[in-house]
Amino acid sequence: MRFIFILAVVALLQAPTAQAQQAASIDGIIAIVGDEIITKKDVDRAILPAIELLTTQYASQPEEFNRKLLELRRERIEELIARRLILMDFTNSGYNLPESFIEDQVRDRIRQEYYGDRVKLTKTLQEEGVTMDQYRRNIRENLIVRYLREKHVSQELIISPYKIEVYYRTNQNQFKMEDQAKLRLIELTKSKEAPEAAGAIAAEIIRKLDSGASFEELAAVYSESARRNQGGDYGWVERTRSGLRKEITEAAFNLKAGEHSKVIDTPTACYVVKVEELKPSHIRKLSEVRPEIEKTLTAMEQKRLQEQWINRLKSKAFVRYF
Repeated sequence: MRFIFILAVVALLQAPTAQAQQAASIDGIIAIVGDEIITKKDVDRAILPAIELLTTQYASQPEEFNRKLLELRRERIEELIARRLILMDFTNSGYNLPESFIEDQVRDRIRQEYYGDRVKLTKTLQEEGVTMDQYRRNIRENLIVRYLREKHVSQELIISPYKIEVYYRTNQNQFKMEDQAKLRLIELTKSKEAPEAAGAIAAEIIRKLDSGASFEELAAVYSESARRNQGGDYGWVERTRSGLRKEITEAAFNLKAGEHSKVIDTPTACYVVKVEELKPSHIRKLSEVRPEIEKTLTAMEQKRLQEQWINRLKSKAFVRYF
């Protein structure tokens, strides 16, 4: 009988009971970490800041939006679980954070974010539906998470020159630059009343350029873009990632250095472009990209250490997903 009882207890711990599944369905429980729960509401609150950006980026791609949203939810769930585990580890390890330190943090935030006005902070929290105790607890938890993360993950990491060189050799495509052109641009917007006027002015600009006039000076006088004060300077652009209209890019990359285009006529504006310099496609030198490779490898190593640390904490705690 005792053996059967033990098997029954193990079964209960390994699989959610019907009551637990029902509770998860009713209360929206996403996970249990120790004796605390993570709810759907917690996850929704965590992903809210990123929803607007996702909506903007994938407005015309509903399937991709849903895929990205699901991916984001999974990430936030893991972050919330990791947060709970870290806070539990802080308590179980016997660490202590004095209340006086929390109060110092509150005072610093009031001084920096609310111009020293505690009443303004209180009103802001009331508008957000947050109590002062919740605000203080959030500060406390953030400090704990930051402290332990720095202890276990963010210590000084040394990325060897050899690792940087290996990464550079095996990821050449990341450092490939397309054909580039350094441009100046004159933009003439077409008005509804007289759309042909823009083309006439552009033609006159071409005649002046052919006579030796300065493109920079003409851009400062005629261009209607925000870059007119810089003489129409558009900087370096790549052939397929210029950020310009296709007609302008095609015209620009058919010119030689020092040449200007003919009038580029589009439905909304007329343009004249000048190519100041050209660079053929090439692989950036290791000396140019070394700092960004080091930053990438450091981030990768920190992620590995973070996952390793959280997995250790998971192995010592009760974690259940619903």
